[in-house]
Amino acid sequence: MLTRRAALSAVAQGAALVLAGPAAAVPRRRRRFVGPIPPAAPATPATTPIGPVATDAHWAFIQDYNTGAVLLEKRADAQMTPSSMTKLVTLYILFSRLKDGRLKLDTMLPVSRTAWRFGGSKMFVEVGTTVSVRDLIKGVIVDSGNDACVVLAEAIAGSQAQFAHLMNAEGKRLGLKNSHFMNPMGWPDPNHYMSVHDIARVVVALLRDFPEYYHFFADKTFTYSKITQGNRNGLVDNGMADGLKTGHTQAGGFGLVVSAERSGRRIVMVLNGMPSGHERIEQGERLLEWAFANFADVTLFRAGQTVDQAPVWLGASRQVPLVPTQDVTMTVPHGWRAKARIAVTYQAPISAPVALGTPLARLSVTGTGMADVSVPLVAGAAVPRLALPGRAVAVLMHMLAVR
Repeated sequence: MLTRRAALSAVAQGAALVLAGPAAAVPRRRRRFVGPIPPAAPATPATTPIGPVATDAHWAFIQDYNTGAVLLEKRADAQMTPSSMTKLVTLYILFSRLKDGRLKLDTMLPVSRTAWRFGGSKMFVEVGTTVSVRDLIKGVIVDSGNDACVVLAEAIAGSQAQFAHLMNAEGKRLGLKNSHFMNPMGWPDPNHYMSVHDIARVVVALLRDFPEYYHFFADKTFTYSKITQGNRNGLVDNGMADGLKTGHTQAGGFGLVVSAERSGRRIVMVLNGMPSGHERIEQGERLLEWAFANFADVTLFRAGQTVDQAPVWLGASRQVPLVPTQDVTMTVPHGWRAKARIAVTYQAPISAPVALGTPLARLSVTGTGMADVSVPLVAGAAVPRLALPGRAVAVLMHMLAVR
């Protein structure tokens, strides 16, 4: 049997806390910090498929949601202090309870003294009262309320410690590789850490598994107990993104998690370790624009579209179409057609009979500035075996041809 590689032309395929009114600032409890303040200007640039990109973030990760292509990374798998970005894991667990019916958005949960007294950013729940799950979601997302996280943790698992066990189990299931949780809100603890890559994995899981709850992340303000707070995510506030979360501790610096969609293309970005809130917004805006401006999603082949024709031995048809079972879409930089190579690999000829949908080949796409893609191709049609007289003639013709 011969191995055939059919090269196809890529060119041919086309394809801060804000209060309402003049009221004075609400007093907030002082936060306990662990670890040093990150340096203001990390020297190492981020790595991208099209060359290094400067960023003041100590840790950074950007990917295309539709294709999974990594567009930028900087210490992406290093363990770091995730601060309030931890709360995305808490929300994932909460959304799973909503989806399986164990909780409802209108379920009222009790506020303990522990929740009421917890420091840091607050939703300002009152001890002895009950709060709806809907309000707690908004309190976590918009207010970044540590007190709201305690209410949820105690209601779901009985205590913050038990909830942390749930978080670690869920993290393993989600494939988090550099994460360990000690509490539901990201309160500084030397044994509490995540990587920006892991945070992006959580965002992808939230988008994939709970699209019906994602709209909460776009809320710009939330009023509870007559206190109106604004979303700390500056890119949500200015309309550049539709989620998700910010974080800040002295140990971790200023962090940002955003997701944004334009013309059907969605970008997920996680940054951490920036020196100020202003820098967080500036870096987030610049890198998000960079990701949208320098890459595009291109569909090379549609599901069921013929990519190549493979010869068939002793078949009623001399060829069988090779087709993908799903759209072949990849994220590519500008000018990708001049750099791309598309190839189909299979054993030729293919012996009849061939059943529809039989895996027969692989489609490979490679090129500078893009992630390698390899997908299976299947038979796009059934090819029955020739009847005995036809097979005899075919064998005879083959023997004469090779003499």
